[in-house]
Amino acid sequence: MEIETQNKERAEELLELINKGRYFTKLKPVPKETNSFTIPLKVSSYNELNLMVSDLLKASIILLNPDANGLSSFTKDNNVNVMTLLEIALQLLPEEEMELLDDLCKFHLEY
Repeated sequence: MEIETQNKERAEELLELINKGRYFTKLKPVPKETNSFTIPLKVSSYNELNLMVSDLLKASIILLNPDANGLSSFTKDNNVNVMTLLEIALQLLPEEEMELLDDLCKFHLEY
């Protein structure tokens, strides 16, 4: 019976840990859809959004086909703005969720 009590206490501590922080904020649930989420992506204009998508497509083409560098039929401008791709990656990182993983790891190591 003591093991059940310890497990219950650990479960309560775990719930308290999760509820005290502001975690799970990166993915926003889509109303009336199961297992569907949106990720906010900040852009300053439609032009910036267009450039981001264009750079992602160009990078994908180049990475999938190394010979694409010389093919002008894919894009007018074959230069990929790596900074744009890095900015997108930074916006997609789930920072709060990583904090939760750190807290869970500490919680696990205590027992």
